[in-house]
Amino acid sequence: MRLSRRSTLAFAVACTLASSAFAQAWPAKPIRLIVPFPAGGGTDIIAREVASKVTTLGYTFIVDNRPGSGGNLGVDAAAKSPADGYTIVLGQTSNLAINPTLYSKLPYDPVKDLTPVSMVASAPLVIVVAADSPLKTLADVVAASRANPGVLNYATSGNGTVAHLATESFQKAANVKLTHVPYKGAAQGATDLIGGQVQLYVSSIPTLIGHIKNGKMRAIAVTSAKRADDLPQVPTIAESGYKGFEAVTWFGIVGPANLPRDILAKLNADINKALLTPDLQKKLGDQGADVAGSTPEQFSKLIRDDIGRWGRIVKESGAKVD
Repeated sequence: MRLSRRSTLAFAVACTLASSAFAQAWPAKPIRLIVPFPAGGGTDIIAREVASKVTTLGYTFIVDNRPGSGGNLGVDAAAKSPADGYTIVLGQTSNLAINPTLYSKLPYDPVKDLTPVSMVASAPLVIVVAADSPLKTLADVVAASRANPGVLNYATSGNGTVAHLATESFQKAANVKLTHVPYKGAAQGATDLIGGQVQLYVSSIPTLIGHIKNGKMRAIAVTSAKRADDLPQVPTIAESGYKGFEAVTWFGIVGPANLPRDILAKLNADINKALLTPDLQKKLGDQGADVAGSTPEQFSKLIRDDIGRWGRIVKESGAKVD
């Protein structure tokens, strides 16, 4: 019996030492960073910029684009991966806070099945039209929609996205009717706006800033409480006559549930260290995003709070995806 106890103790000590050695060695191989949207969109751009900077701190990332089902496929892949720190995902408001209410059967629970690591950035939405559009202002959009309800259509990157729900909220505030045209990603919607197939496009600034800067699209309003630093000439919806209107999307790193505490602490610290560097702040700022680091606890609270907030908006809009 005494030998058995000694053996058990020795085994426990060995496991502790092995665990400590593992944590010290981590990361010993590349980390898969899942982006749950197609390449070239706002989430993808932010993921690659952050990964590039964190790489300078001794990490190697493999960016894995896993689009589909409003971002659910990519997030679910991360949730079902081993909790060893080698698979993480850049989630955002839609797939972490909106989809739990929007989808009747979500394959993961953002609170129970994921470990919040750190916030990364936030960004306003922007309403754009094609460069040659006769719609010059938000007031023009409202007037045209009231004259012909439902004739004007607007594109987003999918049903139940922040862009979709924010535009639904705006329609209610302005008492207008627009027709929603959801796409599976950012690229095709942008092409159709420029080609005249849709009249408006609503998305995060990082998704559309390149088209705005090259003159193919004209921004007519942003959804933040104050004007965006990268688009200072573009008025907010609030100052365009709809006081109190505000909607932003955020982006953050999450991993599978039960990430080891030491790995979580290291990953959080190094992500936040990277976010403090002026060059990364400038790169994200040039894309229309604001750096927004956090502790895991702060990010967890944001997710829980926004599940409640956006859940109410989803129910009010009547939006549902099965």
